[in-house]
Amino acid sequence: MNEFKKYPKDLGFWMPAEWEVHQQCWMMWPTGLDLDRYPDTSRMRMGYAAAANAISRFENITIIANDSDTEECKNLIDQSVGLYNLQIDDSWCRDTGPTFITDGKNLGGVDWEFNNYGELLGPDFLNDQNVAKQVINLTSAKYFDAPIILEGGGIHTDGKGTLMITEDVLLDTNRNPGLNKKDAEKILSNYLGVDNFIWLIAALEYDDTGGHIDNLACFAPGGIIIALNEDNPEDSNHERLKENLSRLKNAKDIKRKAYEIVKIDQPSYDSFLGKRLPMSYINFYIANNGIVMPVFNDAKDDDAIEKIQNVFKNKRVVTVPGRPIVEGGGCVHCITQQQPLIT
Repeated sequence: MNEFKKYPKDLGFWMPAEWEVHQQCWMMWPTGLDLDRYPDTSRMRMGYAAAANAISRFENITIIANDSDTEECKNLIDQSVGLYNLQIDDSWCRDTGPTFITDGKNLGGVDWEFNNYGELLGPDFLNDQNVAKQVINLTSAKYFDAPIILEGGGIHTDGKGTLMITEDVLLDTNRNPGLNKKDAEKILSNYLGVDNFIWLIAALEYDDTGGHIDNLACFAPGGIIIALNEDNPEDSNHERLKENLSRLKNAKDIKRKAYEIVKIDQPSYDSFLGKRLPMSYINFYIANNGIVMPVFNDAKDDDAIEKIQNVFKNKRVVTVPGRPIVEGGGCVHCITQQQPLIT
């Protein structure tokens, strides 16, 4: 078999944990092409700029922008933030950028197929389909073309062989009709170097992604999983978040050891354009020596900050306004993609 047709796992590649050292962070600048969903592009861009500037305090960052948006972007971001022009449709770099993998000495990039979240948001995504391959080429990473439709926000790993995903995303009939868990796990194992899986369900009302994991739970160092919680049984997200917590309490790592679960309450109910905002403190970015997390001017902000700081004791927690980003459908983790450092 030709080497370049082998799976990354065959070549010793795996997806590292997000708290491993980064070469840089990638973002994409809001385009303003969908004013029905993002009627206040300027507000959204201010939110992205705040996130980018915060991340730049900890690591290098490059923002991909349409040529027509370059000047406005430059006016809002710090001088240390890099800019690169590509034609893009939308601004969710976690989802349309590559998933970076490594064999410890070389960088690889997985290019998942992209169809705009099961065409939930319409069919206009042809430029974004090409972003992952272009970024992989820019980084001189080894290119791996994956055979399933998936977005980067739909997966999270502890870097030690375990992957968290949601049934609603990967097994969505508008993404991967006919795909079952067994076949999905085989593909994910081949491309991400994982062998142990934790399956959750979509939980947040009006989540445009259909249920990405990065709003619901994430791994942290020391065998910890941070999970979104809602104690109010009248809340529309309560039952599904409760189900996820039950699954996490029974989850084991690759060595069959239970995880420590740290629960963080979801922010209080808020809405935008007549729909509930899918807000989550867990949608944060793990940077070199820092955590850039969203806050919502909510009574629960301080508790979330304290818990995340307690988990990431060796990193500085920096907060940014979350709502301007969430109004567009995601948050800080959704708009970023880390590139691991190769030494």
